[in-house]
Amino acid sequence: MELYFSTTLLKFRPPLSLLSPITSLSLTTPLLLQPKKNPSNLHTLSYSRQFFHPQHPSHRNSIHFTAFSSPASVASAKDRLPADVEVTETEEPNSRVRLSVEVPAVVCEDCYQRVIREFTKLAKIPGFRPGKKVPETVLINHIGKKNVQKATIESILKRTFPHAMSSVAGRALNDSIRIVTKFSDMEETYSSQKFLRYDIIVDVAPEVKWVPENGYKNLKIVVEIDSDIDAQRASEQELKRRYKSLGLLRIITDRGLQIGDVVVLDISATTIDQDESNVQKIPSAESKGFHFDTEDGDKVLPGFLDSIIGIRQGETKSFPLVFPESWRQENLRGVHAQFTVECKELFYRELPELNDSLAEKLLPGCTTLEQVKESLLQRCLEVEQTAKEQATDNAILDQLHKMIEVDIPQSLFEEQGRQLYGAQLLQIQANMKLNEQQLASLSSPKAVNEYLESQKENITSVIKQNLAVGDIFRRENLQFPTEELVKEVENSISEFKRHKQEYDEERIREQVQEVLEGAKVLEWLKEHAEIEYKTR
Repeated sequence: MELYFSTTLLKFRPPLSLLSPITSLSLTTPLLLQPKKNPSNLHTLSYSRQFFHPQHPSHRNSIHFTAFSSPASVASAKDRLPADVEVTETEEPNSRVRLSVEVPAVVCEDCYQRVIREFTKLAKIPGFRPGKKVPETVLINHIGKKNVQKATIESILKRTFPHAMSSVAGRALNDSIRIVTKFSDMEETYSSQKFLRYDIIVDVAPEVKWVPENGYKNLKIVVEIDSDIDAQRASEQELKRRYKSLGLLRIITDRGLQIGDVVVLDISATTIDQDESNVQKIPSAESKGFHFDTEDGDKVLPGFLDSIIGIRQGETKSFPLVFPESWRQENLRGVHAQFTVECKELFYRELPELNDSLAEKLLPGCTTLEQVKESLLQRCLEVEQTAKEQATDNAILDQLHKMIEVDIPQSLFEEQGRQLYGAQLLQIQANMKLNEQQLASLSSPKAVNEYLESQKENITSVIKQNLAVGDIFRRENLQFPTEELVKEVENSISEFKRHKQEYDEERIREQVQEVLEGAKVLEWLKEHAEIEYKTR
């Protein structure tokens, strides 16, 4: 982990292929930063009026629905029917349910009569005053038999849909409901038999199964900590880095490279193969003007430093090295490479005496060297603690998602994936300011689908972590202070206002609540888990 508190003296980075594998620990909690589907808070879904248009291209094969805001909305949307509709529920893979709905003829007739009454009120028929009773045959001839039939089927769907959804109330996932029966098939059934059949597909809140049952109550976690975050070691390295930055670089002309020197190199590399025609360059190992501090030899490819010791300005050395199997670039693991290195410049550091007189320069506000050491150690201790806590959280979350079995609905997978991709796009935009064309390309359905496919395993893991945490929060009846929720919501809204960005207060509240729930669960798990720390 990088513990630098100021800019390094030399701002040049080595070629990617020379850098040794470094495992860094993120200081941001991955848990629940993306909104999750919380089964206990899922809203019952109903229809939107927009689907009542069979000629719309998107509705010819299936009809989609959006959500009311609460179960009460569905209840109030229910219309008293002259007879009950028959609903058969069939479970399908990926936490999906098929509802096969049969609407009896008496209900269909009631809907037909309502449609006739509405048309009578609205129709303007020559010879009849508006609102006056019009013979049904005249009205149908004026409106068109086909149009009356379509309107009747739409009325049937509108009135019976809330009744059909009753069996999955409280379980249905937002924006996952659709009628899959073709409108043309419904027309044919209704016109010939005077009753209606249609099928609804809906994703429901997935059931979390723990393996073993309640296994989260007896977690045994091994947390691996990177040695780079050891506070004592890190503070010593930081002091050394700051001290070196106060030195002057002097040109070396009368000797070769020694430990402690700084050298500027041109580097190239090729693969070693018995078949000379198959030798290939290694682009990621090439670098021009690479500034290399020999005291950082442990950060580059093993054997590289030893191979260049003694090199003089203007001299070129060639030597073979093998990339270890633990190398971060998978395509280079085990590769035998021939490196060619040319020494362009060679420097040694002329350092001032390390004493109290340098304290202010090493760390503003300090008057003694001891104060500098104590301040740097305190900073590194804070970073070490934060990193240790984050590593513990990550290890617990990683263990949790492996302990549950859950049938993830496709709609939940796609929503979570799009949220992760959206966050990634925001980060890219913040780092490099994409133009409209680039942003449009990265936001295209093709780009999103490619991301969903390539990151399927990661997206699934995030969903399983979120579901596991939510399940533990409910099982253990965990709570957090209401004032804490209010305070965090207010802070979030203040940030949106400060940046002059639009926001949805209800959505912010949901997200904050989910984060607080996650923090509470991790706190509970750490209290009840057996945790062992190992340094790597």
